[in-house]
Amino acid sequence: MTPESTGHPRGIYTLFFTEMWERFSYYGMRALLVLYMVAEVKNGGMGLTDEMAAAIYGLYTALVYMVALPGGWVGDRLMGAKAAVWWGGVTIALGHVVLGIHRTEAFFIGLVIVALGSGLLKSNMSAMVGQLYPEGGARRDAGFTLFYMGINLGALFGQLACGWLGEEVGWRWGFSAAAAGMFLGLVQFKMTQKHVVNIGERLEHEGQNLRREWMLFWTGLAAVVALTALCVAGVVPVDAQKLAQSTARIIGGIALLYFLWAFLLAGLTAVELKRLVVIVVLFLASALFWAGFEQVGSSFSIFAERFTVRKFGSWEVPASWIQALNPLCVIALAPVVAGLWAWLARGGRSPSLTTKVSWSLLMLALGFAVASWAAQRALSTGPVWPSWLMSVVLIHTLGELFLSPVGLSAVTKLSPPRLTGQMMGIWFLGSALGNILAGLLAGEVTGDATAQMPARFMDVVITSGVAGVVLLLLAKPITKLMPGIK
Repeated sequence: MTPESTGHPRGIYTLFFTEMWERFSYYGMRALLVLYMVAEVKNGGMGLTDEMAAAIYGLYTALVYMVALPGGWVGDRLMGAKAAVWWGGVTIALGHVVLGIHRTEAFFIGLVIVALGSGLLKSNMSAMVGQLYPEGGARRDAGFTLFYMGINLGALFGQLACGWLGEEVGWRWGFSAAAAGMFLGLVQFKMTQKHVVNIGERLEHEGQNLRREWMLFWTGLAAVVALTALCVAGVVPVDAQKLAQSTARIIGGIALLYFLWAFLLAGLTAVELKRLVVIVVLFLASALFWAGFEQVGSSFSIFAERFTVRKFGSWEVPASWIQALNPLCVIALAPVVAGLWAWLARGGRSPSLTTKVSWSLLMLALGFAVASWAAQRALSTGPVWPSWLMSVVLIHTLGELFLSPVGLSAVTKLSPPRLTGQMMGIWFLGSALGNILAGLLAGEVTGDATAQMPARFMDVVITSGVAGVVLLLLAKPITKLMPGIK
């Protein structure tokens, strides 16, 4: 079967496999992160408290998405999306190599390097997918769904391979496997880049002082390097939990300032301003959803390790494999959800973008209701069967499929063409805020605060449930702000 016979350009497969290997490296390493940090030093871990590990996890995953905004700016204005994807991948591979060095300082430096590379690659990769389908519509949605399958294939194999190597062979072996995955992605991208020769190029910007903006880039990068060095050397003391709280406020402030600039000073047309309102709604819903969903890498991983039956006969399932359930469910359910949208569209009953997003929040609420019951049972009677966590992951994956692929596609359609990379960065900034909040929430339900787990999970049920109902009620007015966008 050729790419043309499927209705997709050849370039989508170049981006599919590049993203697949990048996600292998990212999710493979992430599967180990909290478990490695809380493992005892005598077992090769770092011996951190649950609260500290969860805060660092939230900071790291948030930084990945935070860098997506300046990463989109670099792709838009300095080097073009294609070059940004390449250099982002090179940076990620370097970061994973540093993580493989058996020193605490190298661990934190490696995290920063991987985050910088991931942020540069993420927003520009998505922008390139959108450019492959300039006509928009259902074909672009299908392209993003295919691209999303690549993400989850990489995540599945990365979490299984790196998770097993890290827990069973040695933590550094897991981190090194992540480096190998990114290297394979770079090789594949270079060998097949002829299929994306006409997209991802840098566009000229009227009145731009390119030299000055490159100077700004190098100055900012030098500041990041200097600050990282000072923190690792202990010159600048760092309290991860307080830093996470401050970072959440900073992310919110950055998003607010950017949206104010876009509304007031970016010179957008009336139609573009209306569409920008929808992007704001997507940003807020995304932040709330990921704050709950990302418990799978923190509090749910700790719950899997300590409060879930994992031993079957003589074999014990690695705790990190709970995270692999999510991409497995995505691969299984994505065609079903895509078929549902197609079936509803044929009958003229296709739900609006806002309706789909509201459903995702309601799925999040339902999943946390199950998680709350599981936590209450585990704390009162001991470890529970893995079917509890499996149910939560399944329900949350349905919510993810209602939000993430359609949200990615919608932002590329709603964004002004000259700001596409930056708007993708804003979309990922919503994920950054969600991830930092996820780390803070995980710190409130683990360690000394484990007894609070059922009650705190019920708080998430109420918050996401109310937000989902409100969005459902506002679906029609919001849809009117984006005429012509499907």
